[in-house]
Amino acid sequence: MAESKRDYYEVLGIGKDADDGAIKKAYRVLAKKYHPDMNPGDAEAEKKFKEASEAYAVLSDPEKRRQYDQFGHAAFEGGAGGAGGFGGFDFSGADFSDIFGDIFGDLFGGSRRGGRGNGPMRGANIRKSIRITFEEAIFGCEKELELILKDSCTACNGTGAKPGTSPETCSKCGGKGQIVYASQSFFGTVQNVQTCPTCGGSGKVIKEKCTSCSGTGYTSSKKKIQVSIPAGIDNGQSVRIREKGEPGLNGGPRGDLLVEVNVSRHPIFQRQEMHIFSTVPISFAQAALGGDIRVATVDGEVIYTVKPGTKTDTKVRLKGKGVPSLRDSRVRGDHYVTLVIQTPDRLSAEAKEALRKFDQLAGNTLNQKAEEGKSKKKGFFKDKMKEVFEE
Repeated sequence: MAESKRDYYEVLGIGKDADDGAIKKAYRVLAKKYHPDMNPGDAEAEKKFKEASEAYAVLSDPEKRRQYDQFGHAAFEGGAGGAGGFGGFDFSGADFSDIFGDIFGDLFGGSRRGGRGNGPMRGANIRKSIRITFEEAIFGCEKELELILKDSCTACNGTGAKPGTSPETCSKCGGKGQIVYASQSFFGTVQNVQTCPTCGGSGKVIKEKCTSCSGTGYTSSKKKIQVSIPAGIDNGQSVRIREKGEPGLNGGPRGDLLVEVNVSRHPIFQRQEMHIFSTVPISFAQAALGGDIRVATVDGEVIYTVKPGTKTDTKVRLKGKGVPSLRDSRVRGDHYVTLVIQTPDRLSAEAKEALRKFDQLAGNTLNQKAEEGKSKKKGFFKDKMKEVFEE
């Protein structure tokens, strides 16, 4: 009954102002999640799939959506459900072909998307990783990567067939590389396209294989590839080297080599995007009086003048001493330095006396009174002892 049905917008998880793209995207997600082929034997998943399909069939059709927005589920009760389907709902007019073509790579009821056939195909990309130092990431570097790459077999020119012979057209798929199967669903007849199992999608069958490449059309060899690491690259980013990947199929171009960069940690510096951060210890005297200190940067040591009266955890900026931009190496971030006052834990007697004198001159009255109290107490006991001995 209509009152038992959920709102179509709620089923797809969209708002009533959703456009056609949002409706299609929402249904694609649900169809992939609950399709019976993805959940064999799951009655609940099948129910949700049919519910989502019904909602999509209405909301993807401008006229049906207008009727639904005006009358709700009642717009389709009665004579509207002659074609069967979920709860007697009519799915005629709804186009599911591109949805299921995207999900399964198949032709659904005559899809507008053709198969790959046996045309030229680009080769697969190869992924490798490389480790560099913190400084190499900042300024860039050249690295050499050794890997095994495939090349077209020189004996058969990449055909895979024995020299003097040629690959023949596959009799199972007629050279198309794909086979179409028809099956029945609650939507009607569905046409599914699968890669030909005989030729593997190439459309060709090799009767006599090349002995040099065993019919693959490729030979493998170890090669050294120079990788230019750009200045400013960050941990986890990749460098793409064009056409150094797997060979293409049927005359297609090679794939690319993707080199992922792993940057080692630095004992002093930390990086955040284009900025560098570090901590520099200073003495109490340097903080109080000011003066020049040496600060380590990726460009080497620089002299920074500490202002008198600097407090601990003061942050200073060294402009242009950070990380270069990947887009323009002339543009650099900054280096932020945190100044931390160090308290000495080992002092000589002379140094301690000097600090006490400084404390008094600085007007620390509490310590001064404490010292005076100790002196008076020592004088009192000295006088008492003198009186005892005189008696």
